[in-house]
Amino acid sequence: MTIAPSPATSTTSTSVLGADQLPALPGRVLDEDELRAWVREVAARPELWEQHVRHDAGGRHYVSLYRDADIDVWLLCWNLVDDTGWHDHDTSAGAVAVTRGAVSESRPRLGGTPTTRTVRAGRAFGFGPDHIHRMGGAVDGSVSIHAYSPPLWRMGQYSISPSGVMKRFSVSYADELRPLDG
Repeated sequence: MTIAPSPATSTTSTSVLGADQLPALPGRVLDEDELRAWVREVAARPELWEQHVRHDAGGRHYVSLYRDADIDVWLLCWNLVDDTGWHDHDTSAGAVAVTRGAVSESRPRLGGTPTTRTVRAGRAFGFGPDHIHRMGGAVDGSVSIHAYSPPLWRMGQYSISPSGVMKRFSVSYADELRPLDG
């Protein structure tokens, strides 16, 4: 297995926002529907995240906006060349709100072509911990807000060989997701 070199840039894993700046949180793990509603609220408040948007970093730029015992929130900046590769979020449910441009999401299908959809600015989607997908920028200069609950610690990254054999590799939440060679 090889991981493609990562041209992505990040601030640090230290969150840039305090709980007092964010929409109210219940102080517990959120489910998929709650995450989707909450991430929409954050996306609707660009004063919280807009100053962290960058597309001049030579790769995908991402920033940890907030993290506590119940939720993990990230800002991701996308271009057409960006691709997370196939991955899951281990035990965490998640939600994504697209604030600018569009992102693509693909889901694998055994014995078939992956299903792919484009999610445009103003739209959000959620998923449970059993969700395997691959994301990329559908428009240069896209921006999305991602929230996970419970917070990410590990993720599964998948390699699919030319013969169709799938393998899962456990990676840290702080690792940049990139396609794995099969």
